[in-house]
Amino acid sequence: MLNRKLHKKSCHRYNIAGNAHELTFSCYKSQPFLSKERTCRYLIDSINTSKEKHQFDIWAYVFMPNHVHLLICPQHEQYSIPEILQSIKQPVSRKAITYLKINNPSGLKYLATFQNDRPYHFWQKGGGYDRNITKDKTIINIVRYIHNNPVRKNLIDTPEKWPYSSAADWQDSRREGPIQINFDSFPVT
Repeated sequence: MLNRKLHKKSCHRYNIAGNAHELTFSCYKSQPFLSKERTCRYLIDSINTSKEKHQFDIWAYVFMPNHVHLLICPQHEQYSIPEILQSIKQPVSRKAITYLKINNPSGLKYLATFQNDRPYHFWQKGGGYDRNITKDKTIINIVRYIHNNPVRKNLIDTPEKWPYSSAADWQDSRREGPIQINFDSFPVT
């Protein structure tokens, strides 16, 4: 038998005042849990609640069937990305699992972990991806990258057509999508 050390992936987060954050997190085992309008509504509500609680601006977002991209900028010097992510992800998990237990118990098999302490996961374990951003050019490129996700995956032909994205808001800033974009704090005009 070989002696091997288990490598555990770690995510280092840097909560630096004035930095924007590109956040990406995935559904459990990359399953398309966000292809349902119901779960997207849970996520919209959760992001809006977290935004108020943790005081951050949202500059761009897209919900793909199996993952989420957010571009946020905390409004205060003291903040915690792990707490922000927890306050976004945890309510979605709870609502989705509760819904399945009541309305579709056989659907729980897709969330099953086979662990006694946490039998179900909606989100992939771990913190996801967090990138601190300080340069305006990088911020603009990230907004484009986020909005073009559904096009790159051949789900639509133009970003504005994707229903769970801020792309249409960016095309017409008078539009108010399900998550308000904070154009007034965006650093680039």
